[in-house]
Amino acid sequence: MAISHREKRNAFYKEIPDFWHDLFGMEYALLDVKKEKREVVTAIRDASEKVYNVYRKTADLLRELSDESLLELGFPEESLSYLRIKSIPQECIVGRFDFVMGMDGGVKLLEFNSDTPTFIKELFHVNGKVCEHFSYGDPNADLEAQLGLEIRRALLASWRTLGRDGSPKIVFSSHSDHEEDHLTTRYLQSLAGVHSEFVSLDELQIRSGREAGVYTPSGERIDVLYRPTYPIEHLVDDADPDTGERVGQELMELVLEGKVAVLNPPSAFLMQSKGVQALIWGLHESGSEFYSEEEHEWISSFFLPTYLDPDVFEETGTTYVQKPAFGREGDTVKIIEASGRVVLEDPKETYKESLPVYQQYIELPRHGIRTDEGVVEASLMAGSFVINGVAGAVGYRAGNAITDNESYFLPIGVEED
Repeated sequence: MAISHREKRNAFYKEIPDFWHDLFGMEYALLDVKKEKREVVTAIRDASEKVYNVYRKTADLLRELSDESLLELGFPEESLSYLRIKSIPQECIVGRFDFVMGMDGGVKLLEFNSDTPTFIKELFHVNGKVCEHFSYGDPNADLEAQLGLEIRRALLASWRTLGRDGSPKIVFSSHSDHEEDHLTTRYLQSLAGVHSEFVSLDELQIRSGREAGVYTPSGERIDVLYRPTYPIEHLVDDADPDTGERVGQELMELVLEGKVAVLNPPSAFLMQSKGVQALIWGLHESGSEFYSEEEHEWISSFFLPTYLDPDVFEETGTTYVQKPAFGREGDTVKIIEASGRVVLEDPKETYKESLPVYQQYIELPRHGIRTDEGVVEASLMAGSFVINGVAGAVGYRAGNAITDNESYFLPIGVEED
């Protein structure tokens, strides 16, 4: 009796420990590979480093802006005191760009997930396993070592900012009841290769007074807290369900006071708002001397026109995308014609209170993918990591025209010479 594709996929992925090949009871990781030429992977990585350099330079400008200007870019008021901290030399340890590969081979930026990106274990670890299964070259080979090294460097840099003696108490934290977040955090903890502990977010203890700090359930004071999957825009609203205390804001105060260090650093959140893309495009469009001639060329090549209102698109008859300044997984995203007619929208509106940002629409390329239900057409979005500014792993999300949390992980492979 022939073995079904579903059975083959499940058997394959069950050999990879601590990985979520299904999510929310649905197929997630495909037993399939998108074959690409080396030049395509190189183009994505080249775009990643150049776009990151634009963001890194812009971060210096953002720290000089007034509170009012930062609010206009969508940042929560509760985060303003925290935003401008330059705690360590690295602006962002682990960030992920979402790109569209144009029909002409060009690379266009959709957004930058600079603070708490997921899709990490998929690209740095699992991608290679699938490539090996299909006898393709893994474009992400040997990048796990780079990721682990930069995490260790960031942990050390963060520890040094506290000016304490002895050995650091390092804690990795996430929601332990969310499989993807929990296992991603555990994966990063294993790559770091340092003495550390995992503590669920709901078990962290915040103390004030002479013992001010963040503590483990056993009462150990935490020096460095790595919260790789818990966004600052959620943290600022975090409250204790029993007392109502704003524990998220208390944690940020402790960071300000040098009682604890956090990763990604505050500067990563400074680059997270999609309003920053509108700022970059506006400076570029006005010919600002803030960017060099070369940087203007990069912005022209890789960025899409992005604004804080849709007027330009409506006046020029251009279809555009409305997305929240802080949003994830396609939630609260709409594709809109210049006439105002909504062509497509995500049914969820979790981020409807977030500042809307308007970006020129670009169609995602389509590709046939092999699923448990057979071969289907899907839209592809390229994810590309930067690790402390250096291009890292790449791979595809495959799904709807608006990439949401029901999208598939499609590994990427290159043909061996």
